[in-house]
Amino acid sequence: MNSPENIAARTVASGLTRMTPSEAFVETLVAQGVDTLFGIMGSAFMDAMDIFAPAGIRLIPVVHEQGAGHMADGYARVSGRHGVIIGQNGPGISNAVTAVAAAYWAHSPVVVITPETGTLTQGLGGFQEAQQLPMFAEFTKYQAHVSNSERMAELTARAFDRALLELGPTQLNIPRDLFYGDITVEIPKPIRIERGAGGTEALKAAADLIAAAKRPVMISGGGVVMGNAIKDAIALAERIGCPVVNSYQHNDSFPASHKQWCGPLGYQGSKAGMRLIAEADVVVALGTRLGPFGTLPQYGMDYWPKNAKLVQIDADAKMLGLVKKVDVGICGDAGAAARALLELLATRTLASDKAERAAKIAAEKAAWEKELGEWTHERDAYSLDMIEEAKGEKPFSGGQWLHPRQVLRELERAMPAHVMVSTDIGNINSIAHSYLRFEEPRSFFAPMSFGNCGYALPTIIGAKVAAPHRPAISYAGDGAWGMSMSEIMTCVRHDIPVTAVVFHNRQWGAEKKNQVDFYNRRFVAGELDNASFGGIGRAMGAEGITVDKLEDVGAALKRAIDLQMNARKTTVIEIMCTRELGDPFRRDALAKPVRFLPKYKDFV
Repeated sequence: MNSPENIAARTVASGLTRMTPSEAFVETLVAQGVDTLFGIMGSAFMDAMDIFAPAGIRLIPVVHEQGAGHMADGYARVSGRHGVIIGQNGPGISNAVTAVAAAYWAHSPVVVITPETGTLTQGLGGFQEAQQLPMFAEFTKYQAHVSNSERMAELTARAFDRALLELGPTQLNIPRDLFYGDITVEIPKPIRIERGAGGTEALKAAADLIAAAKRPVMISGGGVVMGNAIKDAIALAERIGCPVVNSYQHNDSFPASHKQWCGPLGYQGSKAGMRLIAEADVVVALGTRLGPFGTLPQYGMDYWPKNAKLVQIDADAKMLGLVKKVDVGICGDAGAAARALLELLATRTLASDKAERAAKIAAEKAAWEKELGEWTHERDAYSLDMIEEAKGEKPFSGGQWLHPRQVLRELERAMPAHVMVSTDIGNINSIAHSYLRFEEPRSFFAPMSFGNCGYALPTIIGAKVAAPHRPAISYAGDGAWGMSMSEIMTCVRHDIPVTAVVFHNRQWGAEKKNQVDFYNRRFVAGELDNASFGGIGRAMGAEGITVDKLEDVGAALKRAIDLQMNARKTTVIEIMCTRELGDPFRRDALAKPVRFLPKYKDFV
């Protein structure tokens, strides 16, 4: 680990200086403020790795490079700085593709550094050779390939600059032999820009629509978080007096304690928010691309208002009107745009009745909280069957199979202040969106539109590295947990304490729900027979707690957080859950099957 003296002494060579390409690469990392990388050591970049420590750079070794990518994503989303991945050429690099794809849809400034086969043997099918640029082409904003060692600093700097300028992953591809040699180079200074509020005419048109609206609703999206614009969003919402909903999987984009907050839209979101936006005549989408998965019908409600005017504000002009027809599109920073709109509305008379809107917000929120509090288990026939079966099935002597919704409510009640939570993909994790509420930004991390398993644990590890003073909790089902649970060893080996909650319900629940609804409960490949995850956690050097009584859920979380924050101990909390299932991801994505061949006729 780097010593404080090394980190404190971080300086960058100035002017034209003679150095090796490895030194130019490392000096450019320092100039960009990089002090942490995630990956697995490899000979392809060992010459540069050898001087990480004196440059004040810590390489955190992971178990698998997909974990490194998710850690870099979590680190970037908490810190607002670059998250950086590095690994061995070929298989080490290809292992990270899934994580970079997830970071792409989270708009995270992740830089994936991909050392490559040497220039003299490319195309010969040598050891660990692969075409590494095509692997990441779909999931990066920019790709740099170092073809001459004298361009090492230039292209390294550009990859880092573009990750922040375009808010997404970039790739820096370096043939391994180009780390060696002798060059004279100047280390580029980072390029940072000030983002503006958007076009003057567009802002005026938006202000006119808002002022004339009787039932305006604001959607607060990821751009509010990334733009550090929570205060601006609150000020604009209070001026308008409108309900505020979070965009999908951005539950931390508006404080849950605020009286105008109405919860998240999208899959397993807030009925209060959905009912309120369904009545809107103007929707102000602040810092969100309005992804299709976050605006689809839910709970049987097609809640997106068909006749409402849409004001959409996004820093990326390509997102404007992409998913929903836009009436006023503003290409601008969420915070700057909110401040500009606030100024334009300062002396305007608004058509909306603030008192009436406040009463409506309070009533809808109260109704939803009452329903959510009474919603202790799923109510469809399959789930009721599972509940009946669970009554005669005991996970341990004296234990119970716990209803997921009751568990999620108990976890919500036990959440510490300033908590960071990551959720994996899956049925129980998606239901958790209704129960996860936050008071500050950069607190909630989910796999977004890519929806990959194995996301939650490594992402919260990266978040913890970026914010060691904050409690860090991951949620995962037993299927997704199996893909990344080995990163518990990373926590133990490298003193990164987190708390991992595993919902042990012995199935791939999200997909199994489709077999319930569309395939007459013919279960294929969805059942999981697991050992004790608490026991596996202990075997990896962490604390392991198995919970099979509802009254123990909150206490287990509080104990784990105490161990994390005061004893620097990682804990795996295994919660034994029933097999009941919530709504599927998308009812419109499947249809009842039709069979033509005689041998399949019974399978309808």
